[in-house]
Amino acid sequence: MREANLACKSKREFKATTDSRHDLPIAPNHLDRQFTVNQPNQAYVGDITYVHTQEGWLYLAVVIDLFSRQVVGWSMAEHMRTKLVNDALLMAIWQRKPDKGLLWHTDRGSQYASESHRALLARHGVRQSMSRKGNCWDNAVSESFFHTLKTELVHHQTYQTRAEARQAIFEYIEVFYNRERLHSANGYRSPVDYELRHKAV
Repeated sequence: MREANLACKSKREFKATTDSRHDLPIAPNHLDRQFTVNQPNQAYVGDITYVHTQEGWLYLAVVIDLFSRQVVGWSMAEHMRTKLVNDALLMAIWQRKPDKGLLWHTDRGSQYASESHRALLARHGVRQSMSRKGNCWDNAVSESFFHTLKTELVHHQTYQTRAEARQAIFEYIEVFYNRERLHSANGYRSPVDYELRHKAV
């Protein structure tokens, strides 16, 4: 291998983001894998992932509208406390102003089950839904977005600082993914274009 200038591809470090070993209330799985909806702001899904930088981990929480697969809320921090997911959801609520009754689906992580997060949902009339224990397919849209983000951006970069990673992820979400990247669920239109066409009909 040395003579051929080959090296083993190292296994990527794993960082758990879901702590479901808690005694906090668990919401029923109201979404039940119904990932296709007919109107915007009817059902959002969300999750947390992590990005490695030379300064340490950067955590990303996202909120995705199932109608267009647009990332309508996001938050980044060097921690994954409840504030991370609250800030992402608040961004979506402030920008989109959904009607009461919005369905919000996540995993069973302690951040989403926390008293602070449940109070936020109650204030805005949001109905909570959670995946079944250990079942990633119940939140497949969020998982798919993170896979796309990492294969198209993160795994090709070495970030020296969290600020560098933040800027790259911001540009990926707001400039490329939402406005340019074609999505098969949208008939190969970008999420923003898909919503604009829907409004024009």
